[in-house]
Amino acid sequence: MKACIATGTYHASGETFVNRHIDELFGGNTCVLFNTAKGGNPLNKPIMSRRGGLEFSPRKLVQTVQYLSRYGTAALPRGRAQDRVEIFLRDQRPDLILAEFGPEAIALTPLARKLGLPLFSYFRGYDASKLLRHPNKRHAYRKCIPHWNGVFAVSQFLLDNLAAHSITHPKSAVIPSGVNTDLFQPAEKRPSSFLFVGRLVEKKAPDLVLRAFLDAAGSSHQAHLTVVGDGPLLKSCQSLVAARSMQDRVTFTGALPHPEVSALMARTAVLLQHSVTARNGNTEGLPTSIQEAMASGMAVLSTRHAGIPEAVVEETNGLLVAEHDEAGFRDGIVALANAPDMVARMGTAGRSRAVAQFDNRSLLAMLEARLIDWM
Repeated sequence: MKACIATGTYHASGETFVNRHIDELFGGNTCVLFNTAKGGNPLNKPIMSRRGGLEFSPRKLVQTVQYLSRYGTAALPRGRAQDRVEIFLRDQRPDLILAEFGPEAIALTPLARKLGLPLFSYFRGYDASKLLRHPNKRHAYRKCIPHWNGVFAVSQFLLDNLAAHSITHPKSAVIPSGVNTDLFQPAEKRPSSFLFVGRLVEKKAPDLVLRAFLDAAGSSHQAHLTVVGDGPLLKSCQSLVAARSMQDRVTFTGALPHPEVSALMARTAVLLQHSVTARNGNTEGLPTSIQEAMASGMAVLSTRHAGIPEAVVEETNGLLVAEHDEAGFRDGIVALANAPDMVARMGTAGRSRAVAQFDNRSLLAMLEARLIDWM
């Protein structure tokens, strides 16, 4: 079997779930269609951009009108861009197309139909939350989804979000992104150690995490927070810490490679992740960082948001609070900083749950089986 992986940006180093499919699906027998080029081709795969240049032709105009009527959108390869993608697919001869985000599946619907290629969509977060606020996107999903062979999502929350807008498919499955449970393993934990991993953006509320931690830090002289990641809120987060003169209690590392993140998680006791729904409607699907933390034997303090409660069982492998509940999040930090036995118990339970439910080899095999079955 050979799969064409369709994604928005290639190569995006932070999209470990997409890169794993490109590298490993069907033994790595893949090619890649993308919209925007970034970061070269480190996975050494046959690649092609579906983006078209400026072209004014009667044919492209006719296709625009047809696609608006049939698929609810004209954001599809048309004219010469369609020809290039079609030549690429005919040359590569994949057995199926796996679109890693909803918009990529929309973009390739007409061409997949023309070539008789089974097309699958994988929903991961913004594509089944933020985009649903746009009537034209909902319309395009409804028009295109009957032509897909199946739908995957990283959490049931996302499938429910789509269904609430009458966007459903009879062949749908929840398959989380998963984690390499050999790479992410527990080691001896530093007491009262906390970790934040992710982009410093609104939906991860890093400023709230820092305020809650700084307020709670007085209850434990050992408590220390490491912040891994970069993003638009970095400077304001650093300013929060500096204003309290607590730079000795919080370390900002910037973005780190996967092996360095796994080493940090192995030694750190608690993951802090206060995910919220952003003002534009953007949500998580099921954060990879939580799955990695569980595999690393960390207790998790997070929110009842998106697919997080599907992974974190309250009082078993972590604690959850409501979105924006800063006081509750602070109290959770205090409780975990002063209860090493509870943290250790939660970490052990989280590791067992990750191995059983989030091991990426098992999930990859499950995905391959569903793709073949639904073709």
